[in-house]
Amino acid sequence: MRGYLGMSKELQQLIEASRLREFPAEEREAQRRSFAYGNTRIENPRITRTTVDRQAEQLRAERALRVESH
Repeated sequence: MRGYLGMSKELQQLIEASRLREFPAEEREAQRRSFAYGNTRIENPRITRTTVDRQAEQLRAERALRVESH
C-alpha cells in the first residue's frame, strides 16, 4: 500500500526516523565539506578534497583564535 505522495509505508517510517536521529558534529562537518567540495569542483576542476580540508582546518583555527581573543 502506498502512502503520502506515493511513498511506501517503509520509506515514510525511514524518513520519520531520520528526523528524530541526532546529527553528530563530525557528520555535520563531513557533510559540509562534501557540499563545499562538490560545489567548488563544478567551477574549478583543480579543487580537491584535500584543498577543501585544508581550508576548513584553517577556518576552524581562525574561528578559535577569534573566540579566544574575546
